[in-house]
Amino acid sequence: MTTREGLLRLGPDLPAVPLEIADSYRARTRGLLGRDGIPGAALLLTPAGSVHTFRMRFAIDVAYLDRRLRVIALTTMAPNRLGLPRLRSRHVLEAEAGAMAAWGLRVGALLSVEDRTAGPTH
Repeated sequence: MTTREGLLRLGPDLPAVPLEIADSYRARTRGLLGRDGIPGAALLLTPAGSVHTFRMRFAIDVAYLDRRLRVIALTTMAPNRLGLPRLRSRHVLEAEAGAMAAWGLRVGALLSVEDRTAGPTH
């Protein structure tokens, strides 16, 4: 799986989070499969409107993001579940269960991604 590295900016009063960016078909398909966790970090699937946790080893937090990277929905998914598609979702952010609450992430938050190879976006 080939992902790019970056930083997820959660807002001016919140910490930045290490980020893996899965923007190829192969990287999105692989996602977090085969891993035992992603401690202190997140995975951005782009483009994506839904996710599943079949064959995953741990529960995850999922944030559905619109095209501007605004959080439109948050949920926690146990392994072996199928997430509902979100019509306005263009990106999906995944992290270990409980991480997003610990980061203070809320519906309506506007995120930004700093790609270490391309510079800041949004």
